[in-house]
Amino acid sequence: MSIHKPHITMLISCPDQPGIVSAISGFIFKHNGNLLESDQHSSNRKDCNFFMRVTFGAEGFALDPHELPCAFQPIADQFHMKWSVHYSQKRKRAGIFVSKLDHCLVDLLWRWKSGELQMDIPFIISNHPDLEPLAQMYGLPYHHFPVQRETHHEDQQRILEFIRGKVDFLILARYMQIIEPFFIDEYPDHIINIHHSFLPAFVGANPYHRAFERGVKLIGATGHYITDDLDEGPILAQDVIRCNHRDTVEDLVRKGKDVERRVLAEAVQLHVEDRVQVYQNKTIVF
Repeated sequence: MSIHKPHITMLISCPDQPGIVSAISGFIFKHNGNLLESDQHSSNRKDCNFFMRVTFGAEGFALDPHELPCAFQPIADQFHMKWSVHYSQKRKRAGIFVSKLDHCLVDLLWRWKSGELQMDIPFIISNHPDLEPLAQMYGLPYHHFPVQRETHHEDQQRILEFIRGKVDFLILARYMQIIEPFFIDEYPDHIINIHHSFLPAFVGANPYHRAFERGVKLIGATGHYITDDLDEGPILAQDVIRCNHRDTVEDLVRKGKDVERRVLAEAVQLHVEDRVQVYQNKTIVF
């Protein structure tokens, strides 16, 4: 559930041991914070890690954004924490990448315009000019960066230089290009892709055609962070829809588009609301 009043969210991971929740909640109480949400998870693996997401009201909290890190660091050191803090009033900036297909972009822009996705969109980038009129409808800058197979590395380097410092994360809304490793290194766990299959099934190109050939009875979509391994990144959200022997490839594509846009929107919202922690190529989603 989204919280609409100004709030602060902390994401924490550390080795599991007694006293972690008490120390964190005590820190928030000590500085006049009103706890709004708290959720935690302990892994059952031998390493026994602890993960927590805690949200408290920004109004009345005694520490400003410069003071909080210094004040919390002794607790982080005591429990060997990896942690981050996020302020709802500082909206994340999302750069959207598209090619020619518009269904995911249309859905994201509608949700953004209606206020469902609380983020800013500094620009839309595409390797084709086709969707510029859609961007103009929403008053958003649209930049055409052609990408050629022979100059793929150089073309993506130009894009990276253009966007550097302008966004906090990227959304690949059916952007039909392989992302170069140096691009991923710049935005680790901050590039969200929608793949039009229920991963790990049908990795790579033409998943609907391969699903049709296999005669599957369910098709799906997967929202995930990208890594250097194609379609192998940490999964944020997934969903499926039923199909049968009467469905053609075109039917699968039509049905799949609806799942794609819903799953991508869910993945983006989870990221925007700071509900995700990545651990060993998997996600803990609060």
